[in-house]
Amino acid sequence: MGLIPKITFGDYPAAYNPRVHGPYDPARYYGKPDTPFGQVKLGELGAWFSRRDKSVRGAAGLWSRAFWRWQHKYVQPKRVTGAWVLQTIVPMMMFMYSINFGKKLVHRHHKYH
Repeated sequence: MGLIPKITFGDYPAAYNPRVHGPYDPARYYGKPDTPFGQVKLGELGAWFSRRDKSVRGAAGLWSRAFWRWQHKYVQPKRVTGAWVLQTIVPMMMFMYSINFGKKLVHRHHKYH
């Protein structure tokens, strides 16, 4: 190896084996299975967090899997509802309200007559 690490952006996960796992699913974690968060006892919480991948790559994988699970559940099924539209627009509205809250607060005591 050299001093420059190999860039593996866009590759399959290292634990993915097509003969074992079948077709690749971007919403699935192919690493070693661990206890789900909902089944972790309070005393084991520190050890559970220490086993997580806290790197930028691990966080990107986490967000990517969450995005694809959301896509498979709400955007890509055969019979799509409007839930994904609301789940996209409502957080955007809340974000815009929160960043403009200070401007609205100043105008609260103004009289327009």
